[in-house]
Amino acid sequence: MKLSVVATLYQSAPYIEEFCKRAIESAKSVYGPDHEIILVNDGSPDSSLDVALSARQKYPQVIVVDLSRNFGHHRAMMTGLSYAS
Repeated sequence: MKLSVVATLYQSAPYIEEFCKRAIESAKSVYGPDHEIILVNDGSPDSSLDVALSARQKYPQVIVVDLSRNFGHHRAMMTGLSYAS
């Protein structure tokens, strides 16, 4: 894997689809197909997890990590980095 993009989700439902679309388009233009987008749901109280899972169905480059509760942005980011290939 040449590029791994990690993003945390907390009340992010309205933005996830567009984020994935733009991140994948940008990564493809620079790295071709060798990239992944890792979305870490940090205990978001909205429908972020459902939207992220829907994006996963649409874009095979998307990996969704669901934390059991809110651990905070920094720990969620570190968790996402641990999933990066």
